[in-house]
Amino acid sequence: MNTTDILRLVHPAIAVFYVFPLIGIATYFALQTRQRRLAAANKEKTKIAPVVGQEHVKIGRLLAASVVGISLLGMAHPILKTLVGNNVWAENPFQIIFIGAMYVFTITTLIFLYQAKLPAWRAAFATLSSMGIIILGCQDGIFRRTNEWFISHYYYGIVAAVLMVISVAVLPEIYKSKAWRRSHIALNTIALLLFVGMGITGARDLLEIPLSWQEPVVYQCDFVNKTCE
Repeated sequence: MNTTDILRLVHPAIAVFYVFPLIGIATYFALQTRQRRLAAANKEKTKIAPVVGQEHVKIGRLLAASVVGISLLGMAHPILKTLVGNNVWAENPFQIIFIGAMYVFTITTLIFLYQAKLPAWRAAFATLSSMGIIILGCQDGIFRRTNEWFISHYYYGIVAAVLMVISVAVLPEIYKSKAWRRSHIALNTIALLLFVGMGITGARDLLEIPLSWQEPVVYQCDFVNKTCE
């Protein structure tokens, strides 16, 4: 493995030792929060501490930022590799400037989303940061597996990141309406299923994406008929 192959492992490594444990913690606190709410509604005693709801919110906000961050990191390596390999700076410097600006734009709007109080501003920043994620995901070099989008690590990741952004945007509303609370639960249940799928598809893609020194030979293979000359 050379440097570019090692850099490719940064994204899955952070996912394994940091993001996925956060998913487990957030899920645990979510179940505890719901159990406490149901117990309170039925006027039953519970040993679940009142602080569990606050902890769930804190971990959830951290998880959302982490998912967006690791998505941007995962896209950065193939984008940068393609830009360098195709000598884009010499031929089309605007593309590099645009991609750099989109990274700054996406991160900035996400930060503003976390600071926004009014619903209109939260909706605006959530939309802008989601657009940034999607636009960056459309850049050349990213392994999308579009022909099998329904089992694509890329598409799972983009949808999960956008759902995390939406969850942050609607968080204050779940305390005002049961409908928003149910929507929050539904969106995050879908996100949890996507995270499970990402664990499976991510491991698969690491097996399918060849090492850099193998690429010239491997990409000459017939992937439809699964043959190599």
